[in-house]
Amino acid sequence: MDYKVLLILLPSLVLLANCEIKAKTERTREKKLAGVSSTAKKPEQNIVKRPPKAKPPVPPGQSQTGGSILSQVLHRGKFQQVGDTITVKAGQNLDLRCKGTSVRWNYPHYLREDDEGRLKIKHFGRYSQLIVSNTTAADTGEFSCGGYQCAGDGCHDGEEKTGKTFVFVTDPQELFVPTEDYYVVVQMRTRQPTLLPCQVTNPLAKVTLHREFPPEQIPVDGVKISFDQRKGFVIYQPQPSLAGSLYCIAELNNLRQMSTKYMLIYVHYPSAAPKPTIEASVKSVRVGGNFFVTCTVLGDLDIAVDFTWEYPGQKIGRPPYVRESTSQTRRGGQLLQESQSILNIDESRAGDDGTYTCSAQNLQGSTSASTKVSVLPAAAR
Repeated sequence: MDYKVLLILLPSLVLLANCEIKAKTERTREKKLAGVSSTAKKPEQNIVKRPPKAKPPVPPGQSQTGGSILSQVLHRGKFQQVGDTITVKAGQNLDLRCKGTSVRWNYPHYLREDDEGRLKIKHFGRYSQLIVSNTTAADTGEFSCGGYQCAGDGCHDGEEKTGKTFVFVTDPQELFVPTEDYYVVVQMRTRQPTLLPCQVTNPLAKVTLHREFPPEQIPVDGVKISFDQRKGFVIYQPQPSLAGSLYCIAELNNLRQMSTKYMLIYVHYPSAAPKPTIEASVKSVRVGGNFFVTCTVLGDLDIAVDFTWEYPGQKIGRPPYVRESTSQTRRGGQLLQESQSILNIDESRAGDDGTYTCSAQNLQGSTSASTKVSVLPAAAR
């Protein structure tokens, strides 16, 4: 081809190439836009929305805002809010702080009688501090505080906040909280839980219940008898068969220890205080006549009832002539014990006129009932 022809066609070829490049660029841009558009138009059902996280429940004794008002000082500048229980090694210091402008403390009774000065309480503007120095296994127990979050006058008008924790003071040589008593008498009452206070100093200790004579381990099923690390064994259903000498054994690692012995005495306890009814043989009597007043109590079988009387003749020195008895009777298909006390008044006088009161008492309490008897002048002859 002639070079002159090429020179004529060259501008057209360059223009054609530029058009082709521009067209490809335009197609690429349209594809990208189409992709973005398709992504933006995804259906809403494909979008998974996560539910909001539920707020954790507030533990008992803690507020919605600041948590428990009771905290433990671990070391200088570091604090930790207490839980239901905390553990301290014997010999260490127990340092507790309670928020509030007016704070009161409760702690084991043993520390109240401690005369060694190991317990110190200091009150500051916004908190109070309790320190037990050189702790021992005997310091094991519940510590609590109450405080008002307020300022200025009228402080006690607001709500008092409280905090508490049970402190275990662990001692490698003491698995039970020490006591000076070798034998402790415990009364088991009908229908009332009984506590054997063999408290441990270490929550990891395994504790079992035993009888001294005949020697045997007493089963603990969690229903009739259960064990609480902070209290001891609780007998929910006292029975006469449990009476006798019992003790606890605690085991941890290679250490095995026996607790104080508990002498259990079973007492058939009344379900309620007695409810006496009183009745006089006459409402009125002439001087010189005889009468009697009867006081009756219906209650549980084998429950002793003690009677006492108040009567007008006491003022004139008349001694009480009383006859008492017990018997069994059936009321509404139930077998009950009927206890009676009868006060006899012979050859009545004017001073015997008035109110007669009978008081009946058992282990649950005392109740009274009264009635009146009129002593009339002698009939005219």
